[in-house]
Amino acid sequence: MREKWFHESLFSLVKLGIKVRQTIVSEKSRYQKIDILDTYQFGRILVLDGVVQTTEGDEFIYHEMLAHLPLLSHPHPGRVLIIGGGDGGILREVLKHPVTEVFLVEIDEKVIELSKIYLPAICRSSFDDRRVKIIIDDGGNFIEDCQRKFDVAIIDSSDPIGPAKVLFSEKFYRDSFKALSNSDGIFTQQTGSPFLQGEELPCAYKTLRKIFPFVVTFLAAVPTYIGGFFSLVFASRGIDPLKVRFSEIERRYRKLKLKTRYYNPEIHLASFALPTYIKGKVESKKNG
Repeated sequence: MREKWFHESLFSLVKLGIKVRQTIVSEKSRYQKIDILDTYQFGRILVLDGVVQTTEGDEFIYHEMLAHLPLLSHPHPGRVLIIGGGDGGILREVLKHPVTEVFLVEIDEKVIELSKIYLPAICRSSFDDRRVKIIIDDGGNFIEDCQRKFDVAIIDSSDPIGPAKVLFSEKFYRDSFKALSNSDGIFTQQTGSPFLQGEELPCAYKTLRKIFPFVVTFLAAVPTYIGGFFSLVFASRGIDPLKVRFSEIERRYRKLKLKTRYYNPEIHLASFALPTYIKGKVESKKNG
């Protein structure tokens, strides 16, 4: 029998190849092509327009870092906004905290629908939690018209192409700033592979620094997000994450009795340490 492989189409010069057991579902929504594949190494994987979004095997790394780092940096996160995240992984991690309300804004209802059916190991029962309000809308439109204030905004989007492009714009960042609580509001977002997507992080960082008093890069290593380290940004109206004491992060983590597989207080602190080549990319844009 001929072996079946999936090859990601994100990069023209480098390919990620994953051996596939079978195709679970392949559908075209209004916005994108959605594939869920069963693979030997990573279990079920979610692919949008030929690009891996998440996998059962390594999703915990990305979801734990993008959720717990900002939530444990905030003294009292009550209302949380998630833009994107239709697979439910970020939502699952956010709900481990004593938040009062979570708004999940996803442009493509089909992603949520298929994730509930075919990716229960990722979303679990998160979409059914009474604290969750699911809104099917473009994230840019929602944040522009938003009258609410959020303590933490987590942008769990694909790369800045197609429907997600608006989520990396200066206007979106300014609207997000206004939607955050006045003193301690925190914004986080993925900014790609600094090695293979060289401009994504520095461009986002430079734009955010025009708007937020505090902007810091942090890193994680996710096997299916190829290119070495994967970058994320932390921006805040009033919290400098580098000045939140380790003992306080540890206290909050222990109090919640969080069960995590990647994130811990030591990783929280260490993730802000940047290799020289990444630091150079960010610092070159600081005053640009």
